[in-house]
Amino acid sequence: MAGKKEETSKVELHGAAKSPAPGRVRYPIGIKLVIIIVFLLLISLGSITVLGSVMVSRDLRITAEDNNFTINQRSAAQAENTLQTIRSDALLLLDSINAVRAGVGPGSTELWSELSRQIADIYFERNPDIAALAMGERMLINDGFFVSNEIETALVDEFMDSSIQDVEHARMGETVLLNTAPVFGIPVLAMLLPYQGSGGRETETVTIIFSSESLSDAFGGFVNVSFMVNDAADILIHGDHRLVMAGANMINDPLVRMLRESREQNFQTLYTDLAGNRQFGAFRKLAIANAVVITTVESRVIFEGISATTRRNIFLTGAVLFISILFIWFYSKTISRPLERLTIAAREIEEGQFEVPLAEKRRDEIGLLSESFVKMSNALGIFGHFTNREIAVRAMRGEIRPGGEPKYATIFFSDIRSFTAISENFTNTFGNEASDKIVAWLNAYLTRMVECVEKTNGVVDKYIGDSVMAHWGTAYTTGVTEHDALNAVRAALLMRVALLEMNRRRQPDDPADPVIRIGCGINSGIVTVGQIGSPQRMEYTVIGDAVNLASRTEAVNKPLGTDILITEDTWNLVGKYLITEEMPVVTVKGRGKPVRMFAVVNLIVKEGMEQPHPRTLTELRNMLGICEPDLCSVDVNAKVLKYKIKKDGHC
Repeated sequence: MAGKKEETSKVELHGAAKSPAPGRVRYPIGIKLVIIIVFLLLISLGSITVLGSVMVSRDLRITAEDNNFTINQRSAAQAENTLQTIRSDALLLLDSINAVRAGVGPGSTELWSELSRQIADIYFERNPDIAALAMGERMLINDGFFVSNEIETALVDEFMDSSIQDVEHARMGETVLLNTAPVFGIPVLAMLLPYQGSGGRETETVTIIFSSESLSDAFGGFVNVSFMVNDAADILIHGDHRLVMAGANMINDPLVRMLRESREQNFQTLYTDLAGNRQFGAFRKLAIANAVVITTVESRVIFEGISATTRRNIFLTGAVLFISILFIWFYSKTISRPLERLTIAAREIEEGQFEVPLAEKRRDEIGLLSESFVKMSNALGIFGHFTNREIAVRAMRGEIRPGGEPKYATIFFSDIRSFTAISENFTNTFGNEASDKIVAWLNAYLTRMVECVEKTNGVVDKYIGDSVMAHWGTAYTTGVTEHDALNAVRAALLMRVALLEMNRRRQPDDPADPVIRIGCGINSGIVTVGQIGSPQRMEYTVIGDAVNLASRTEAVNKPLGTDILITEDTWNLVGKYLITEEMPVVTVKGRGKPVRMFAVVNLIVKEGMEQPHPRTLTELRNMLGICEPDLCSVDVNAKVLKYKIKKDGHC
């Protein structure tokens, strides 16, 4: 919760740090310079840019489309010729086998088988890329293909079992092309086609399984990419073998969807692929198996030539800029002289002379800059009236209005125990060096304490000797008084942890760095917040009875044997978050009704606090080295201590 508040406050500070928009300049220097540069660039590069972007781009596009279409037609023709050849050779083989069977007669089965085997061997010898040929129960296997590729012939049966539906489609008269690479583990295709032998036999399906490497040679290329898909948009041939081996499907590709919807046999277009790249795409539908050959090329690759032209234009721009710089150099003389005067004024500000007279009466950026210098010098004078830099900045921005305003705030006071004795010990030990020693020691302490305040979005109001006064819910607020009060208590707990850490690192009996123990008093209530002081010295501070009570609450820590005390008003806001123990009521000067006091032991929820974590006041006193007080024997001096502790009746 506190982390979010701190982040919110930082965001508010950053937002406030934005300077207001500068006033309008009638004759801006930048516009004058831009006009000169743009005028020269338009003359030298305008015509070149138009020609390069329009005419050259158009010519390149026409050339790219023609080249892409030509490559597509050539690849499609080669693929179609190869498929037709494979189909024709396979049918010729079957016709030959059937003719031999008819010639030898039905009674010579062994002779027919031997002759068929010899014909098949000749066929496979002349067509080594054919892996197998199957028709019904008959199957011809090219053993050499399987041996050379180190695969099992059983894969043919596995494929046939998985392609029953496609076999039926082929038997009904449809030629089907399938990618069987996922089954065989190598680039292999299968062509399923209908076959009816002589004699009016029933139509059967012929399955030709063959290597696609001979087809792949027709689809090579570096710039243009050609590939083939079947009627189901399965990739059959592709330059990227990984797609073939994975059995990839391109049904979602925009060009594939376009060609499936088109009745054209050949087509070319410019489209956007799934990756968002612009592509020139051409396709041709083959006359066999409804296969389609597609060729694409990225438009970005085509227009690389224009990029070279652009680079030449950049060199030309550099030359033009050089000429422009000559003009600007002469014109800059009207700027450099006023800037020299501003430089002298800046040096005077660095030396502490904030009131800098500048008589630049110009209606351009130089005049505006001179006005800003005057405002800056006035702002630096304002900083001298404040001890808190952030408050001063907010006051300068007008975020803190003049005068006072009532706010419900939480006030914090802390004080070092036995500071007078510590100071005397410094003096007795170090003599003339005592001042430097005690200031260094005190500054180290105050640095850690201020960090705790700022970490919880509090404002350090002032240092009163060794005492620290801070408040929450004033300059910065979470908008919820309960949260502001809890932040104040968290700051005190952080101070406790910081002091424990500092004291642990101190050497025993080191006179230059003695152990520090403090008391903290916290009270919540209505205060008056505002800029208080004189024209020479002002402070953003809080005043009111709630402030006085917080100060007097801090003073009660010592006799009560505590380090953090909160009043009933604060306890009512944050008691549910804390482990506290109620102390004897205290009658404070100026208040007729006794004030309830609560010693803060710890947070119920640790909220990132580091060890140790006391759970009772006794544990806390033991941890801090505070003796258990005897409240009955406290010597109350109302004039000095301004408090009176109400004792039990038996004291």
